[in-house]
Amino acid sequence: MTLDRISTLLFVPGNQPARFDKALASGADGIIMDLEDAVSVFEKDVARDAVFTWLRQGATRTRSPGTPLHCLRLNARQSPFFEADEAALGLALRAHQGPDLIVLPKVESPDDITACVDKWATFSAPLPPLLALIETAVGLEQVERIARHPAVAGLGFGAADLSADMGCEMSWEAMLYARGRVAHAAALGRVALLDVPHLDLNDEEGLRTQALRAKAMGFTGKLAIHPRQVGAIRECFTPSDSQIASARLIVEAAARGQGQVCVVDGRMVDEPVVQSARRILARAGV
Repeated sequence: MTLDRISTLLFVPGNQPARFDKALASGADGIIMDLEDAVSVFEKDVARDAVFTWLRQGATRTRSPGTPLHCLRLNARQSPFFEADEAALGLALRAHQGPDLIVLPKVESPDDITACVDKWATFSAPLPPLLALIETAVGLEQVERIARHPAVAGLGFGAADLSADMGCEMSWEAMLYARGRVAHAAALGRVALLDVPHLDLNDEEGLRTQALRAKAMGFTGKLAIHPRQVGAIRECFTPSDSQIASARLIVEAAARGQGQVCVVDGRMVDEPVVQSARRILARAGV
């Protein structure tokens, strides 16, 4: 599975199953049923049962192409709740009732990924792809190696946990180095990259500003925590008509020039510019 055309995945608390189908109708590219941060320690068992019951029931439904992804965030491997999550996941994978994507929080080394996939491979093959969340200083130090792991389809930037671990603010400026390093790693690994959710639900302007800044840095999408955020995020990460038209002109001119440097609308066009134009068209699906 490739995640590079995904604009947003919407988190839904695992202990709120009534919201799952509503979230699927939000316009997000997928939902992440959350067993971790959105669920209190007193509700972990309830959430786990609700999520895997819903996945089991959904496995019998016919899903058309383009249906939003059914994703699952487990508790972290360091958590006392991970063992039970993994056991439930194993049962679901054996029955071919697992999620489309597994979100693994607080990944700190490629060994974390290998330990998981080696065990999960005994349940089912092939396994769902992984979205590895970078949320600690140790994870940030290892992010280039994590991004290159063959089981990883994407990285998620967890600025809230990371800022707490580093003892710094979660502001854009304070997180700029970390964002840049994660973006660099995602480029090295050729994987998707999703930015942290915007925590202020009433701040659409701030959400758009942050999304556009992240896009400019190479992020391919942004996570959401409320359905009202989905539309703005998708709009920010979807190429505009003018961008698509310009990209087409560049690609067509390059084809006519057979690899030679050319000029389009007064702008010099060489191979890096052509590659960027091709990415825009691929992102737009045209």
